[in-house]
Amino acid sequence: MATKLSQEELLAQFENLTLIELSEFVKAFEEKFDVTAAAAVAAAPAGPAAAAEAVEEQDEFDVILTGAGEKKIQVIKVVRELTSLGLKEAKDLVDGAPKPVLEKVAKEAAEKAAESLKAAGASVEVK
Repeated sequence: MATKLSQEELLAQFENLTLIELSEFVKAFEEKFDVTAAAAVAAAPAGPAAAAEAVEEQDEFDVILTGAGEKKIQVIKVVRELTSLGLKEAKDLVDGAPKPVLEKVAKEAAEKAAESLKAAGASVEVK
């Protein structure tokens, strides 16, 4: 019979996972238990003024790699520079595009990362 792990023991195990492994685990967990790990979103006021206000307040951005382009090796190098991923994880991320490279970063950091990836030949989207 399997022993039950404490919350601290589980966190210690997750601490050793790479971001990609953790992302894959979350997807598997969501599928297994038919749940979503997304944060709850409060109801926003309706109307164009409210939408404009929400856009102005955005201070966290995601940099999403939509394609590697012709210079895949250069893109992998830039992904490794931007993240703390190893070679295999960076290659898997580039091969699996579209995938987020950076999540919830400041606007300046997102724009800088997007420029670096575009310079390497990748197609990038900032959300």
